[in-house]
Amino acid sequence: MARNIGPKCKDCRRFGVKLCSKPAGKCAFEKRKTPPGDISPTRRRRSSEYGQQLKEKQKARAIYGILERQFRNYYRKANNMDGVTGDRLLELLESRLDNTVYRLGFAISRSHARQIVAHGHIQVNGKKVSIPSYQVKKGDEIKWKNSSKNTTLFEIIKSAENVNVVVPRWLKSDTANGSGQVVTGPNISEIDTLIDTRQIIEYYSRR
Repeated sequence: MARNIGPKCKDCRRFGVKLCSKPAGKCAFEKRKTPPGDISPTRRRRSSEYGQQLKEKQKARAIYGILERQFRNYYRKANNMDGVTGDRLLELLESRLDNTVYRLGFAISRSHARQIVAHGHIQVNGKKVSIPSYQVKKGDEIKWKNSSKNTTLFEIIKSAENVNVVVPRWLKSDTANGSGQVVTGPNISEIDTLIDTRQIIEYYSRR
């Protein structure tokens, strides 16, 4: 399945969570909480157990912008790790470089962060990394390339300083200088994405 490049606001309404980078009050989900095609929440059809599991998995994919095969590989890797599979899955997703760039306040959305990484604007420990799925680890230093700091893109990010982004404690950010550091691994209690990992684990375990 190809990555969804359609209207983000439709996905916001479909999954019941704001996914787009539009300012507060501009997203269609904030104006109409029902999924596309639903006239009233009181007349909404109830999903089957499988349908709920599928929707939760699709929502997680939409939030992190990941293709099905890659997401399934994350599940398999998490399932082979020690600890709670759902927690390990979230840790793997949060440790992606594009997500980390977003969490540091270097981008207005995860899709924006993915473009910044893919276009070669980001360095990890002094070396350019253009792979959005690159897994960061404790001690990694993440920063904009010096040449990229002269771009309009960086100036926009620097001036905005993404006031709506709360940098989690597992990261340290210096937005003005375009640098940050991974202090420790992702803290599950700080992850603000409303994902029911139990539903996702049950979805894959029955396949």
